[in-house]
Amino acid sequence: MHTPYSACMSLPTVAIIGRPNVGKSTLFNRLVGKKLALVDDQPGVTRDRREGDASLLGLEFRIIDTAGYEDLDAATLPGRMRQQTEAAVAQADVALFLIDARAGIVPLDEEIARWLRGSTTPVILVANKAEGRAAEAGVLESLALGFGDPVQLSAEHGEGMADLFEALVPFVPEPEEFEEEEDESPNAPLKLAIVGRPNAGKSTLINRMLGEDRLITGPEAGITRDSIAIDWTWQDPKNGPRAVRLIDTAGMRKRAKVQDKLEKLSVADALRAVDFAEVVVLLLDATLGLEAQDLRIADRVLQEGRALVIALNKWDIAENASSLFNGVKKALEDGLSQVKGVIVITVSAATGKGIDQLLGAAFETREAWSKRVSTGELNRWFERALEANPPPAPGGKRIKMRYVTQIKTRPPSFVIFGTRVDQLPASYERYLVNSMRRDLGFGAVPVRLTFRAPKNPFDRE
Repeated sequence: MHTPYSACMSLPTVAIIGRPNVGKSTLFNRLVGKKLALVDDQPGVTRDRREGDASLLGLEFRIIDTAGYEDLDAATLPGRMRQQTEAAVAQADVALFLIDARAGIVPLDEEIARWLRGSTTPVILVANKAEGRAAEAGVLESLALGFGDPVQLSAEHGEGMADLFEALVPFVPEPEEFEEEEDESPNAPLKLAIVGRPNAGKSTLINRMLGEDRLITGPEAGITRDSIAIDWTWQDPKNGPRAVRLIDTAGMRKRAKVQDKLEKLSVADALRAVDFAEVVVLLLDATLGLEAQDLRIADRVLQEGRALVIALNKWDIAENASSLFNGVKKALEDGLSQVKGVIVITVSAATGKGIDQLLGAAFETREAWSKRVSTGELNRWFERALEANPPPAPGGKRIKMRYVTQIKTRPPSFVIFGTRVDQLPASYERYLVNSMRRDLGFGAVPVRLTFRAPKNPFDRE
């Protein structure tokens, strides 16, 4: 059985779709260059289907060139060819729908467009042979296909490749980002920072976690002089030994006589630790409750895109525990409006109670922070969200959102493509983010959502 290259190597996959003679093979050859590799005739795979390793201005991806659709009769799509093209599109992260800008839109283009609109795979419309004035009418006609403004290029002459690069970036991570995500593993050491005001009991908690068997590796390359990494193993009652790298900031232990200076130090040192962490535990003193300084630190952690867990320390000596806990939860809901439902764990650094629950929550939070949603699942959620609460129509003009894609993890980051998306109110953006958290399992980790509208190639401004 043929295993797609993308499944083996985890390279993003791009499929080229279009009727014959629009320049698919020319574009394929330009992107693949000398690394051209033909796929042998295999069961269910025609000789016309080619795959190769492509490169475009530093982007690396697997590309599939399909013969796709016959042009004999637009109304009847031969079963075998259609199955082949459907398989290519289904396995792709994004499809390039090529049209011939000089020939304009023909019925077969419209037939392919109808089929692609029913697919969950994102589509980038590409107007090939777009050099010169003879292509202008075809580019305008292509707007009626429903995929926004096309990327205009000439595959034969290599013009417009930078525009194609820009269109592909949301779906094809640049190499550094891609390699970083390849190294992610649930078994990798959890990079954990514990921050908080100096009187919260941070040092006691760290010492309780490490016990007498702690291994201090000392200052490491790339970590500021005030921070050290402590490698240790947590004995998870449920899952056995789990590696943790504790990002400790020595400066947090310093005492300053001036309170203002102390507050500045605590924030600066917390941010240094946050720079190297995946999950940040904000430690609060339960006998003091939540203070404004704690909220400032929490807000900065979330702004940096890190996963956040709140720990209420000294719980063993706290008075009116139930009302205190509910009060902290309410203050967090009010003070951290960008993230709802941050996990709050009660602990005692003095007795060790609650530490296992805290570490378990930290690992679960990292999992959500590292989560990648498939394009199909993401767009099914997107359709449901839009159906349940359609976007507004400011000035009577409808805001049309076409599809969404996840561009990175850690934190989960998404781009939504559509028209007039710059007019979306902040309340609707919050609705989408909250819906995404609830339906896709992101919990209270930071979620980045940006909007992109297609550029108008005829805008001379």
